[in-house]
Amino acid sequence: MTNVKNKKNKPPSGVGYFINSIQTLFVGLLKIWTIPIVLMLSVASGFTTYYGLSHFIIPWIALVITIAIQSIVVICSLELAGIHWKANRMRYFSVVLSLLIALTASISFSYFKFYEISQQDSIHINRLNQIRKDIKLYLSKVLTIKNNVLKQQHAELKQASDEVSLAYFGKHPLIVDGYRNQVGEGPFWKHYNKIYQEKKHKQQAMDIAFSGLDKKTSKLQSSLNKLDIAVDPEEAYYSVLADYQEVQMQVESLSSYIGQGLPDAPLLMTYNQFKADVTPSFSMWTGFSIFAFVCAAMVDFFTVLLSYRLEFTAPGPLTSDEEKLIFECLKQFTEFSINENDELQMVIEKTDIEKAKRYSDWSRMFAVGLLLNRGFLRKIDDRTVEFAPNLYPLIAEKMAEKIAQIKTESLNIMRVDANG
Repeated sequence: MTNVKNKKNKPPSGVGYFINSIQTLFVGLLKIWTIPIVLMLSVASGFTTYYGLSHFIIPWIALVITIAIQSIVVICSLELAGIHWKANRMRYFSVVLSLLIALTASISFSYFKFYEISQQDSIHINRLNQIRKDIKLYLSKVLTIKNNVLKQQHAELKQASDEVSLAYFGKHPLIVDGYRNQVGEGPFWKHYNKIYQEKKHKQQAMDIAFSGLDKKTSKLQSSLNKLDIAVDPEEAYYSVLADYQEVQMQVESLSSYIGQGLPDAPLLMTYNQFKADVTPSFSMWTGFSIFAFVCAAMVDFFTVLLSYRLEFTAPGPLTSDEEKLIFECLKQFTEFSINENDELQMVIEKTDIEKAKRYSDWSRMFAVGLLLNRGFLRKIDDRTVEFAPNLYPLIAEKMAEKIAQIKTESLNIMRVDANG
């Protein structure tokens, strides 16, 4: 009797039970490690979501919405792992829809933060190029007018020089017949020479003024070239603004020499605007960044994946009594088959004969519910469940014990018959 009692209290052993113990231990460790990873991913995704959302609504409301979004992502991912779409289509699609809405909101607002990080250098370069473009366009208009004025002044000076020569030799068309062909510095020559000298002095003054403009323009171009490589960006930027202002003042002073209005100088951005961080706005979707979108989606993807796997695996091993219970109850089912996933599935409904006999299947349905709750069974639809991979070693171990018990009983019977 003592030996029988010790055998009953002896914990189950065997290769199948050992493999299952190792598997459940490993799964348990993975589940423990997965939980902080999921939480960290949710916090990371929540931070980027809150950052983008807080630029559009009140911060405390953005925080509440962010917590709700991340909670929905994790909860729906966990719930989705325990649902088979054939089992409850309405519930399945409602969970999927909720998950998609939460992911859309999370990725959309997280995109702003990743866009800011990934496009910060590009935005700085675009601002720098915009400044260069505005200054270049302004200077090109001024230089175009300058070249036209110089061309016109040279033409007028040449014409005045020709008229002085004609007046000196008495061949100017306006000279009356009595003074025509008389060589010398007569009154006609003095009149046209005075005009020539005035134009010459004006041309010299204009050359000096334009020379000053060329120097200031060259200095401005040098400041622009140093702007992107300067050790002190603020000092370099204010140097550009100072040189730009000197060019504007020189251009304005040239108006008196030219006698016509020059183009207005464009207003450049301030240093604070030049160095300002990127402010999230819907215009970021216009210059869509694939890299920023992938980064935003990747965080939520891993959150969903790990949350799904966290629920999809079994939460822990069965006790010895539970193993005996489910083995005995599962033997009462009769309709088994191999499904398209290469898993053993069984029908949990009563058969027609059982319904006719009003058979009570409470015990075996309890076993099914226990295995579904522990993750050893997966529900396919209202009447069918399939075995999870970690259930096979348990059943195999129990079947081996049952076979060994039958062999032992057979040997005992044979010995009794032999002795009899």
